[in-house]
Amino acid sequence: MKKDTIDELFIELQDKMDYAEPTTGHQQRFLEKLNESKGVATLATKKKNSWMLFLSVAASFAILLSVGYFQLNTPSSIEEKVAEISPEASKTQFYFANLIEEQINKLNSEKSPETEKIINDTMAQLKKLQLNYTKMEQDLINGGNSKLILSAMITNFQTRIDLLNEVMIQIENIKSIKKSNDENYTI
Repeated sequence: MKKDTIDELFIELQDKMDYAEPTTGHQQRFLEKLNESKGVATLATKKKNSWMLFLSVAASFAILLSVGYFQLNTPSSIEEKVAEISPEASKTQFYFANLIEEQINKLNSEKSPETEKIINDTMAQLKKLQLNYTKMEQDLINGGNSKLILSAMITNFQTRIDLLNEVMIQIENIKSIKKSNDENYTI
């Protein structure tokens, strides 16, 4: 029976109850008033929020500064260092690299079962020449004889182009031999 009266009471008071949160510092003020009424002295409370806020803003600022510093001071690439030493070498490298890339694309478009071995061998040779070129770039950056190294770099590019041209001629010969063999073969 008591249960029914309690349920009725809650139903009756349902719209009249206050569900709002107390304001910030309510508990602290309540405890201070309680202690005053009992005659207990309290020590002055330190506000932790103000210095914590300042500290968190300062830490965020320091993190942003350090990230920005490391982003701006990333070491430049080998190509950028070579361009600083010799702008002409950079332009020459760009020209030869584009020419070689075009020749490699032509070479790969000619790939067939008859030419696969020669193309794979050529690509291996080009990789070795590229590694040599990278070593020469590093030597140039480290302060080697600039004129001698730049000359060797250009020779390296010319060697790669000559290799590609020679292979293209061999592929054309292979294709013409295959074509003549196909024409001579009758069913």
